[in-house]
Amino acid sequence: MKNSVLIPTFLASLGSITLALSASPKVEFTQRVARSKDRGSVQNRLREIGEGSPEKFEDFRSKQIFKSMLAGLFPTFTLLVIGKPILLTCLVTILISAVTYLLIDKDLSKKVKKHQLAVESEFPAIIEMYSLALSAGETPLTAMERIGATATGSMAIEFKKVVTLVRAGEPFHVALDAMGREINSIAIRRFVDSLIIATLRGAPIIEVLQRHALEARELQRNRVLGAAAKAEISMMIPVVFLILPISIMFALWPSLANLNLFSST
Repeated sequence: MKNSVLIPTFLASLGSITLALSASPKVEFTQRVARSKDRGSVQNRLREIGEGSPEKFEDFRSKQIFKSMLAGLFPTFTLLVIGKPILLTCLVTILISAVTYLLIDKDLSKKVKKHQLAVESEFPAIIEMYSLALSAGETPLTAMERIGATATGSMAIEFKKVVTLVRAGEPFHVALDAMGREINSIAIRRFVDSLIIATLRGAPIIEVLQRHALEARELQRNRVLGAAAKAEISMMIPVVFLILPISIMFALWPSLANLNLFSST
């Protein structure tokens, strides 16, 4: 019991002394976070949900590490109090911290996937509004600014980002390309490329937008049909493995009971 308490205490004291000797522990921690190996992957996912700045990445990674360490503290103290071996305590702490770390990363991936689905579901309606605004005589940038100001949703926010970049001095096609790179969607990437080509070469933009709106509607329809097919299969599982066996048992039980009765006589 003494060793189980003394060793963690010694390690904690050593860590405290190291932090105390450091000129700026917070700066050192931030620099280590910024040099993490998976920075590119995490920052790309954060950028897709509108949090791609270095400060947002450092804030996310700091919270991820802090929550992982906090999740491992309670079982550590519990195992130390009840007198479990130090090796078991360390293994449980590392396991719980690692699982918490991975769960937070997985939650970020779920947020990115949810954002992508929201953008793609709003894409057909937004493109139809955009083509109507262009048909009314507005310029591509003015139409995008109007939709960003009046519409709601993830796609409208992306349009606002494009307008903000253009107002800051970026060319329109460069801002569009930045939007296409941030959103991991094939349909939106094709729309952005077509709009850039039509803008630079003077092609009829309205026809291009109408064609993309039809393709987006068809893609959304196929996605809904695919989700309905998966739901139908999942609904068959309780029918096949629960309701059907019970129905068969009810149908066969009288015959089995009579056979047992005849065999006993």
